[in-house]
Amino acid sequence: MVRIWWYKFFVLGAVCAIAVAISGLGLAGHFAYTNAHVDPLKPVDAIIVLAGEHDGREEYGIELARRGISKNVVLSNPHFAGDKTMATYCAVKDPRFVVTCIPPQPPTTRGEALFTRDLAVQNGWKSVLVISWRYHLPRARYIFSQCFGGEVVMRPVPRTYDLSLAEWEYIYLYQTVGFVKAFLQGRC
Repeated sequence: MVRIWWYKFFVLGAVCAIAVAISGLGLAGHFAYTNAHVDPLKPVDAIIVLAGEHDGREEYGIELARRGISKNVVLSNPHFAGDKTMATYCAVKDPRFVVTCIPPQPPTTRGEALFTRDLAVQNGWKSVLVISWRYHLPRARYIFSQCFGGEVVMRPVPRTYDLSLAEWEYIYLYQTVGFVKAFLQGRC
């Protein structure tokens, strides 16, 4: 009888601890990731569009260049060679700016920060505007600060996120683990 009571007490305590952890992650994630700081638009040496869904990010980066924000647009392109969406954006020709498509090595945010650093050295860039999901901006900002010595302006893809609570929890966990990984990797 006492054994069953201790077992029930242990299970109840574990369930409560998990519930508190999930709630804490959700609350912290909402403020840190969902409402991440967005920098104001300003002219930069290059616009860097991080890989992800074809959710308007490529179009947004090119539109900003058309508005005069930069004369350089770099699209991260880890996609397979037959990706028609990337082929279309990589083929954009405009006398006001140049579009460059680069596969990041490794195919991660760190890889994107590394090619940005290398391009900045080659081209004398001192500032970049980075485009990604809003919830990815804090981690991307940290990674770019570890790899690129210039000014970094962070802008989200202009879109809404219709996600379930479970999907948000997963995103918050993924971004937090990614922060830990980036911290452990250190500077580029």
